[in-house]
Amino acid sequence: MRCVDVTQLLKGVLDLAVLAALRHDDGYGYDILRRLRTAGLEDVGDASVYGTLRRLFQAGYLTTYVVPSDEGPHRKYYALNAAGRAHLDRSGKVWRGFVSTMDQLLDGTSA
Repeated sequence: MRCVDVTQLLKGVLDLAVLAALRHDDGYGYDILRRLRTAGLEDVGDASVYGTLRRLFQAGYLTTYVVPSDEGPHRKYYALNAAGRAHLDRSGKVWRGFVSTMDQLLDGTSA
């Protein structure tokens, strides 16, 4: 029997994870990737995070600004805006409800 494929789970929650990673501090692409991996999402791919950042920006949930760097190219930082914070709150509630339902199913306590 096949175990749960973490990469498939990541596809469904990467938007939420990236928004959560930006909740308290702005960050540039590699910094956000590092935060996600440090939090336990070791399987998240570079391209997935950068694509997610572009998509969330285009959806109006993030703002960007550029910071010069003495060590290489300028860094593009991403920040949550009001729409992004509202989306994070809504999505977080949906996620918590889903987790609660799955916990009940796995524990055998669902109706």
